[in-house]
Parts: sequence; structure tokens; C-alpha cells
Amino acid sequence: MREAKRGYKEAARVGNREEEARWANEIGDIHKRRGEYIEALRWLRIDYEISSKHLPQKQLLPTCQSIGEVYLRLNRLKEALVYQKKHLQLAKDSDDLIEQQRASTQLGRTYHEIFTETESDHNALRNAKKYFKSAMKLARTLKENPTCMKSGFFLKEFIDAHNNIGMLEMDLDNYEAAEKMLLQGLKICNEEEVGEYDDARSRLHHNLGYLYTELREWGKAREHIEKDILICKKIGHLQGEAKGFINLAELHHRVQKHGDAIRCYETALDTARHLEDEDALVNQIKRNIETVKKASKVLEELKKDEQKLKRLMRIICDARGSANERKHLLEQNILLDGLIEKACMIFAWPKHLEFAKRKKNVASELCDKEKLSDSYLVIGESYLKLRNFCKARKWYMKSWNVYRSIGDLEGQALVKINIGQVLDTSGDWASALEAFKEVQGKLLSVQMTALDNMHYSHMIRFDNVDEARKLQLDIQNLKSLLKEGVLNDQHSDYCSETETGGNSPESNCHISASQTSSDSSTSIPSLPGHVEEFDEDAPLASLVCLSKNSRKTKTSRSDPHVVRANITSGIVQDFSRENLLSGLNINKQSQDLPQSSDSRDILSASMPIHIEESICSFKCKSPIFVADNGVDVGSLSDVGVPIASKSAPSESRLNGYPVPVRFQQSQDGACFDPLLLNVGLLPVIGCLKNSGTVLCSSEPVVDFEHHVSEDVMIEVVVDEWVPKRLMKSYIDSCEKLSEPANMHLLKKLYNLEVSEDEVIISDCGLQDVSISPFLNALQAHKTLAVLDISHNSLGNETIEKIQQIFNSSNQKYGGLTLDLHCNRFGPTALFQICECSVLSARLEVLNLSGNRLTDSCSSYLSAILENCKVLFSLNIEQCSITSRTIERVAAAISFDSVLSHLSIGKNNPISGNAIVSLLTKLQSLKSLSGIRINKPAINSLCQLAQSSSLTVLKLGGTYIGSDGVIKLNETVGTGLQELVRLDLSYCGLKSHDFPRVCQNLILLGGILELNIAGNSIGQEGCNALRSALIDPGCSLESLILENCQLGLEGIIRIIQALADNESLEELRLAENTNSFTETTLLNSDAAETTNAICEVNNENDGLEVADSEDETTREERPILSGPDASCASSCQRNSFMDQHIQDICEAIISSRNLQLLDLSRNKFSEEAIDTMYAAWSSSRCDVKGSKHVGKDVVHFFVDGSYCCAKKPCCRRD
Repeated sequence: MREAKRGYKEAARVGNREEEARWANEIGDIHKRRGEYIEALRWLRIDYEISSKHLPQKQLLPTCQSIGEVYLRLNRLKEALVYQKKHLQLAKDSDDLIEQQRASTQLGRTYHEIFTETESDHNALRNAKKYFKSAMKLARTLKENPTCMKSGFFLKEFIDAHNNIGMLEMDLDNYEAAEKMLLQGLKICNEEEVGEYDDARSRLHHNLGYLYTELREWGKAREHIEKDILICKKIGHLQGEAKGFINLAELHHRVQKHGDAIRCYETALDTARHLEDEDALVNQIKRNIETVKKASKVLEELKKDEQKLKRLMRIICDARGSANERKHLLEQNILLDGLIEKACMIFAWPKHLEFAKRKKNVASELCDKEKLSDSYLVIGESYLKLRNFCKARKWYMKSWNVYRSIGDLEGQALVKINIGQVLDTSGDWASALEAFKEVQGKLLSVQMTALDNMHYSHMIRFDNVDEARKLQLDIQNLKSLLKEGVLNDQHSDYCSETETGGNSPESNCHISASQTSSDSSTSIPSLPGHVEEFDEDAPLASLVCLSKNSRKTKTSRSDPHVVRANITSGIVQDFSRENLLSGLNINKQSQDLPQSSDSRDILSASMPIHIEESICSFKCKSPIFVADNGVDVGSLSDVGVPIASKSAPSESRLNGYPVPVRFQQSQDGACFDPLLLNVGLLPVIGCLKNSGTVLCSSEPVVDFEHHVSEDVMIEVVVDEWVPKRLMKSYIDSCEKLSEPANMHLLKKLYNLEVSEDEVIISDCGLQDVSISPFLNALQAHKTLAVLDISHNSLGNETIEKIQQIFNSSNQKYGGLTLDLHCNRFGPTALFQICECSVLSARLEVLNLSGNRLTDSCSSYLSAILENCKVLFSLNIEQCSITSRTIERVAAAISFDSVLSHLSIGKNNPISGNAIVSLLTKLQSLKSLSGIRINKPAINSLCQLAQSSSLTVLKLGGTYIGSDGVIKLNETVGTGLQELVRLDLSYCGLKSHDFPRVCQNLILLGGILELNIAGNSIGQEGCNALRSALIDPGCSLESLILENCQLGLEGIIRIIQALADNESLEELRLAENTNSFTETTLLNSDAAETTNAICEVNNENDGLEVADSEDETTREERPILSGPDASCASSCQRNSFMDQHIQDICEAIISSRNLQLLDLSRNKFSEEAIDTMYAAWSSSRCDVKGSKHVGKDVVHFFVDGSYCCAKKPCCRRD
């Protein structure tokens, strides 16, 4: 410095202007390197004044460059741009490529800084890209030009160009492109033998360190950061060293090592303080230290809350089945919400995922769909932050499906935004934009977020200035609306799950939506809402509408704060009385409606003609209607459509009014008014009345002729109207093609338990020709989430048409279930799936079982597994495939595959080696039923069970034996315990090994469904199983013990064991009394003779065994008959049989929690069955007992459960 000032004074004294300017520039550069930017600027201005007045214009080039750089470091960006642009213009005027390259680099850095600070300045981003690319091009030209004397010198500039472009891509979240560019810069350093401690390497290592921190590759990040710090220390670059320690501190902060982070920040602070004018850097470090200290306190709170959670979980285990269980579960849910929030605050995403999954389990136990969908949303966020995009999308789709099922439009919109974020982060920008567009126009509360994301996509991703400008205007308009409070008028008092409305707080659903904004002053304001109060003693299933915290995942790196707004869920329902009456021919009496003082009553008394065009429309209560034979209703009278009916409580009809409707009769006795199809709405009939008498809802219309005459009114009580537009489209298509409507298909389409997006038409007797009208209707319907066409006689022609439907659909994303099992599809049908890009993008579940695919399908299956990135369930059971196909399937499964459910059972022959190859590639397995597996395959299966979280495992018919089962149970017990269904039927288990098997199953815990049918359990195994059922830790809900040789005594003991069991709901004991003695004992009719007349009256159940009319000789009944086949011997036999029946009845009465009991194929007499049913129906609490008795069928069940309605192959796990 002294020498430079001496030289400056000497040049000024002799009047050498060029030297005077050069020394002034040198002094300014020294001050700049010291961080003394104000003093540097003073000397550089001296240089500028001398050069501009006394020197040629070319001499201003280095001066303008230095002044622009100092202004940039002082963050005075507008002034920096003035000198940098002048620098570039001077370089172009003098045709100096070297100075043009330097000027372009500095301009790119300044515009990049402007964009980083605002993140909304599109012009700054475009200019940064333009100048960085120009600098790269010029540097490459200078480096490669052999005539340039300074080409070697410009190697460093060429490397810096790679660094600058990589830095820009990183700020745009294009991490793959950034990594490629930065690594290319390092590669050039190595190839050109750039010095180990060169500052160009330092900048590359710095940005790579930050990049790998964002990618959560901690090892690589630390390696590059430490290299950056080392180089800066070697060359004395204090600013770079300070920023390197900031990078290292951020890395420690991300992995919750707060002590190490603070130490790194303090080192950076000490270094930055040596730079005189780096006040902004010093202040930033101080703020970061405070942030880390707060994060450390949050971490301590999280650890304390985690201990509270563990204590609460132990309390819940002790409170199972008590009145306090739900209270503790709600407390656990609240505690988990707090833990999730704290984990999010400190970036502890693995913990965030752990707590989210626990929240999911609690929501399942609470039977709360809204909480469950919230937990799926949080799990999706966890996987997004952990950069596991496939799983993030999978869980977001699960959340979306549940939100759709409960009619939560805002929840669906939030999920779509998050799915768009996943697609954007993973590089699929076009699909992300489409996802954001689907949110537009649904709910104002999330429309702002969607518009912000769309604006970002157009501006940053696609450089579409016009669209970005239009969206900016929309955003400003929406902000104005929100500020004026217009959003308050958009709320509805409708609760999507409870289907109630009103002014009370209990009838509202509240949603907390989170979104990010670069300007907190323009964020959506918080709206007033009510806080829900819960009855802690109410049943678990009654809690269905709760508050939730949903989070928008798009956040800015420079401003990670989240703004939340409480929004009430609902839609605007514009249903007027005029709209209602315009669609029906109503007489004067029906139009004289009672007027209500409450506008809500008027709305609820109006039939919703204009239903919200959403994925899941709301169901609105409708009034009572009166049928009048004199009303003309339209031209669709030949179409007979069955109407679903259910009993309606009296209070749900108080707001109703009479409307005349004409009955129409279909072949199966159902009645229907075709006029309602004109608007795609169909009624749910509660009951029918004739002259005040309620008619049975299951009574066919043809039987009404005995009760009514032509001039008598039939009152039809309609509970509600439901939209079934696909059903209407199908009927229209049938008329257009002059085809008769398939009644089975119509019933399936009218299923009230599924939404319009779930098309389930299984077992309708369809063929390729008869399904054509339906496929035409499906073409117009477009939106699909589930398509089930199983158990029909469909061939490859149908698959071709389905492919055309999906190809023409606008629905390019969203989970899809395709169930094709039990049809006549061949291997080439899979070719249609392979060739459909929409199926490749959406297909999550594919069921092909029961189709003769043969080994010819192996290449198609491989293509499906490779192309369908979100496929997590594949069923190819009973498809006539062999080891060859299994090996191709194993080869096609990549290690990053999300496939978690695979069923390959009932295919032969499949070798053990093929099974081993498959098991080594899988993350989970579902079914190996019907395949004999050898010892190596068992070992591989155990390894899979230990390393994966199996939920369903079907090993029926594999004959792995007792040793294999015990080994598998022990292995699963040491792994992640998530197994809920286990099928060990026909596995060759023996009675002497069964006690050990039962002991392992008890230790395993968590299993809800167990199938051990077809194993020789006997009395020894029965005792072990009885002990397992009595054990308080038993969590089984379903137990199948068919054909286990239990005997009559065993059946009695198993049922008796359920007296204190509160979990088991389904017990199947079919075919367990096959011995001659027991068969004869149970068949009292066969034990009677024509000469013996005996009546036995049971005091408890009133059983009366009448005389038998069959003739039976003494030789045919030697075991039970006395010497003379007298009445006394017969009475002894009946007494013996009655005692066993009495024991079964007493056991049934004591097992009050049982909801389904299967005693089929046990040779019980009709009288014995009636006696047992009397015990069953009299002992079910609060529910009505029912029975299904037929040939080889004896099922006792309660209302709400199904004994044999669904085929096992159609069950969805």
C-alpha cells in the first residue's frame, strides 16, 4: 500500500496522467481486497476522473469494471449496472473480446443478485441468463483461439462461466443441470492442470457444497465445503473463507447438529469482521446464529414432547377398550401435530416422516377420514423434502383420494398444488403446470397459491412473458378481492362428512391452508372461524370432521417463512326455488311451499339441479315427495333402473314438501322416474307409503297392486339426490345404439358407496359387444380413478377401446387402479397398456389374475414394470406363467421401484431359483399362494421380511411346513412390524408344532387377519390357539380355521375363548366335524327310528326334536343305539347332542364382540342351526343379527357386515 501511494504521488507530481490513474486503480484494488469498499470506491473514482478527462476512452475499461464490482459488493445494484453497462459498451466499441467477456460476467452477476433478492423480477432472470451465456461463449472463444496471446489466461474465466451458470441453475432448483455444469468446471480444472489452491476451484467447491446440501448428500457436501475453506485459507481470501464456514454451518444445521453449526457461524463471524465494509455479511451471520439457537431450543422441546408421546402411548395401551381410549388418542393426535410442526421448523424430515406415520395410525384408530387424509398429506410432504418423489406422489394421491371421498374440495386443491410441486421439482414442468391449472377457479382460499405457482412456471420455467403478465393481473385482482373481504361470502355451512349445515360451530369444517409468499404484506389474511369442541365420551367413529393443518410446499430459499390462513371448507350452492320447479311438472298444491324464516332452510329445501362440477360432488338433503299417477314424466319409460333405498330418520324429512311423481315399473320390480335423468340426478328412496301405511322398501312394485288402486296416492320419501352422470350417459348410449341396458351394470353404476370416478362393473356378464355402449359413455365421462371390469367375458378388443379412452383423456396424472382379473384377455392385451403413455404415467394398481397370459406376456410385463414408475401393486396370480416370466419380472424391477404389492400365486411350475431372484429385488411381497417353495426360497423370503415392512403376506398352499413358518415368524418379529394380514392356509402345519407357531404369532403382534385353514391342528393345536385368543395382547380381527380337524369339542373351546376377547370380529370354523361319530351326533334326524317317538324340550332355547320319518336299521347306528333301539336309547343320544348344542349356544352368547361366525359344512341339523341362531340374534349388542343358511352354508352375521358377498379375488387390500 505504501509503495502504491508513493507511486501515485510521484506520478501526480510529474503530471504522468496514465501512471497516476494506474496507481489510483491499484490502491483501490488493494482496499477492495481488504474489504474496505468505501475507501476503494474513493480511489477508483479518482482513477475514473483522470481517465475520462485526460486519457483515451479505452483506458476507462478497467476503471468501469472495478467501480462496478465495488458497487456490486456494496449491494448498490443500480449504480453497479450503470458502470457495468458502460464497460460493456466501451468493450464493444473497441472490439475487445476480453473486456466484453468480463463485462458480461459482471452484468450477469448483478442481474442474478437482483433476481435472488426479489425472486419475481423476470427481466433480471432473463438478463442474467443472457449475460452468463454470452460470457461462456466469449470465454470458450478466447480459450480455444490459438491466435490469442491470452488464451491460457482466459482458462480461469471459462471455468468461472461454468460456475456462474451452475449457480443460476441451482437458484432455479434445477439441481441436475447445476450439478452437471459445476462438475464440468471441475473436470476442466483437472484436465487443464489448474492449481490445487486456485480461486476458481474454490468457487466451484463452494457451490457444489451448497448443492449437495440441498440434495441431502451430506458426505459429498462436507467434502466440497471443506475444500473450499482450505483453498480460501491458503490464498488469503477472507470473504470466501467466511462464506465457506457459513455453508458448513448450514450443513450442520440441516442435520440438527446445532452446536457445530454455531461454532462454524462464530468462526465465519470472526473472519468477516476483518473485512471493514462487509456489514451485510456480518449481520447475516448474526441472524443465522440467532436462528440456530432458536432451532436448538425447538429440538430440546421436540425431545421432551417425544418422551411425552412415549408415555402417552403406554397409557393408551392400558386404556384399550375403555371409555378413556378416545380421549387419549385425541391427546396423542394433538401432541403429534406439535411434533410435526417442530420437526418442520428445524428441517428434521426423517423425524417429520416418523411422526406423520404415527399420526396416520392414530387417525385410523379414530376412524377419522379427514385426519387420515391430513396425515397422508404430511407424509407426502416428508417424502418431498427427503427428495423421494415417487413416494411423495404416492402419498399425495392417497390423500387426494380420501379428500375426494369425503367431498373436501379444498383438501383436493391443496393436494393438487403439492403434486404440482413434486412434478416441478422432479423436472416435469409441463405436468406441474397442468396440476396448478386444475386448482384454478375452485376455491379462493387456495387459488392464490395456484396462481402464484402458475406465474412461477410461466415466468421461470417456460419464459412465457405474456402468460406471466396475465397471471400477475389475476393475482392482483384476487388480492383486492381478499382485502375487501369478499372471501367471507364464499363460505358454506356444509360439512362434507357429517352432511349437516347450520350456524353452530359444530357443523363447520375448518381447514388451515399454508402458502408461501415473497411479500408477507400481500398474503391472504386470516379469516375468523370457530373452534370445534369434542365429546370425549362419544364413540371413536363419530369423530369425523376436524381441523387440519395443510402446508403449501413451494418455499423460497431466501424467505422460508410460511403464512397460514384459516379457511372454512365448502362450496357455493346457488339452488333457487325457480331452478327446482323448472325441471318438473308440478301441480298448484305442490307449489304452495311453507316459507321459512331462515335462508338456510330454503336452501336445504331446494333440489340441487346445478351440482358443482367437481371430482366429488356434494350430496344435498332433499324433501319428501308425493307420487301422483296423473303426471307425465317423459320418454324413457322403458328403462327400468333400480333405486337404492335406505331407512331415513323422521327428522331428516321435516323440511320436505310434496311433489307429484309417477311410478314406473321395471322387470325386477324397481320404480324410477326417468325425468330425473335429464339432469343426471337420481333419488335415494327412504320409504314408500300407501294411505299412511309404510310399505316394505324391499317389496317389489308388482306386489303393490294388492294394496293400492288407481286413484290412491303413493307417497315416496326421498332421502337425497345423488349425481350419477355416467349412468345417464350409459342409458343415452344404449338408446343411440338401440341396445338393451344391462340391468346388472346399471345396479353397479348406481352403487352409492363409490364416487363417479370409481367405475366398478364386475360380474355383469359383459362381452366385447355388449360393453360397447358403456365404453362410449366412458369416452365422454373422461375422469377415472378406478376401473374394475373383472369377472366378465371380455377380450383384447375391449382393451384396445380402453386404451383409446385413456389416450383421448385430458387426465394426464393422478393414481389409477385397473382391475382386469378373471376375463378372457390374452398376452397381447398387455401391449395396449405398454403403448399408452397415460397409463404409464398414472397406473398404480394392475390386477391381471385369472387371465390366460402364458409366458408370452413376459416382455410386456417387463415393459410395464419399467415404464409405469408409480405402479405399486401388480397381481398376476393364476395366469399360466412359469419361471421364465418370473425371472423376466425380477430383472425388470429396479432398486428404486415403488412396487410394494406383488402377487404371483397359483402359477406352476415356478422354480425356487426364480423365486429367490425375485425376492432379492423386491421391497415387499403380497402373495405366493399355491407355489411350492423350497428352502433357499424360504431363506430369501425371510431376508425380505426382515428388511422390508410387509403388510400382507399370502403363503397359502406353499407347504413351507412348521419349520418354515416358525423361522418366518421369528424373522418378521425382528423386522419392521407392520404385518396385518397373514395367510398360512394349507402350509402343512402339524398339531405338535402349532403351540410354538401360536407363541410366535402372539409375540409378533399387530396381525389383524390370520388364515390357517387346511392345517391339521387337532386338539393340541386347539389348546394353543385358545390360549392365544385369551391373551390380552391378541389383536386379531379375523380368524379362519376351516378344515383344521378341530372336532366339535374344538369348535366349542375356540368360541368359548372369545368371551373376553374384544378384538376378534370374524371367525370361520367351517368343515371341522368330519368324523362319523360327530356327524351322527349332530344329525339328529338320522339318529331317530320309525318306532321311537321322543320329544326333547330344552329349557333354555326351546329346541324341540321331532320324530324322524326315515327308516334306519340297528346295524347302521351301532354306536348310538341301545340293544333294542328303544326310545330310551334315542333320548340318550339326543341329550348328548343337546348338551353340545347348548355349549355352543352359551359360547356364542358370551362372545358379544363377534360380528360374523361361519359354521358351514359341519353337518348341523336345521333345528340345531335355528337354536344357535336364536342365541346369536339375542346376544348381539345394539345391532340386528342375521343369518345366511343354505346348502353347505351356515353364516351368522350382523347388519353392516357381509358374510360372503365379495369374492376373495376381488378383495382390495
